[in-house]
Amino acid sequence: MPKKLLPERTADFIESMECLPVAEVPEGPEWTYELKLDGYRLEAVRTQKEITLYSRRRNILNKKFPYVAAALKGLPEGTVVDGELVALGKDGRPDFNMLQNFRSAEENITYYAFDILVHKNRDLTSLPLSERREILRTVIKPAKHVALSEVSNQTATEMLKFVRSHGLEGIIAKRSDSVYQAGLRTGVWSKHRINLGQEFVIGGYTPGTHGFDSLVIGFYQGKDLHYAARVRAGFVPATRRTVFEQIKGLEASKCPFINLPEKQAGRWGQGLTADKIKECVWLKPEAVARFDFLEWTGADHLRHTKFVAMRDDKDPRKVVREN
Repeated sequence: MPKKLLPERTADFIESMECLPVAEVPEGPEWTYELKLDGYRLEAVRTQKEITLYSRRRNILNKKFPYVAAALKGLPEGTVVDGELVALGKDGRPDFNMLQNFRSAEENITYYAFDILVHKNRDLTSLPLSERREILRTVIKPAKHVALSEVSNQTATEMLKFVRSHGLEGIIAKRSDSVYQAGLRTGVWSKHRINLGQEFVIGGYTPGTHGFDSLVIGFYQGKDLHYAARVRAGFVPATRRTVFEQIKGLEASKCPFINLPEKQAGRWGQGLTADKIKECVWLKPEAVARFDFLEWTGADHLRHTKFVAMRDDKDPRKVVREN
């Protein structure tokens, strides 16, 4: 524990500090690197009575992952730990779809702790990350379902080479002197994604078999939701029914996208013109899903987009363009 006396703080949920998407990985002696893990952000809160697992939207996940809660019972009373819940496939790489099937994937699910915010009812958020990590190492004892997120001593260039050669998702860069800024995305924590895929907000759909034919998705710029694509690929009948069950109660009378309708369909036919939007059913922008795609167009639209999975742990208002 640091020599200076830290303020007291009751162990409770703390809003997650966010990573800023960047096109290039920041470099310099003040930067440290971790692998970007494709999973659920998870906060573990240990009070005197119990351990509670929170998603970033403050949903309690103990019933979904009781074995993770049990593995973290050894945390000191009055402690809050931040980390990522990940399912590893047979190839040793994170597999988000496996994580969705959490009941059958228990053996492969691990909680990777990367930060500690409160320790024995002392507030650590004003300490530099390097000091918080030292404390975290004394608190987290690697065991089944629990591990420390490793910090690499490689350069950004070496990390990028490693990530690409192993088909991993990307890199998280953090300043070693950064304090924990709850709920903020300032850039002292950054993320660089190698593959083209991210979360988008579902703002509407076109009706079809099993509920819908395509989803209408977008991302936020400031307070405004911008249309990015209509998505038909990546679904089987069972998936369509499951997704439709999650969105059908969100129907709204107005289009939530600020940039619709568009004047032209565009070269790739992704533009939603005044005629095309007549087919759409609009939704409150509350549902989030992960999508893979080939590229962004010059009009900030997506090409060859495919549905991957729903994300109920993501705040729609924090879904921005990442690539």
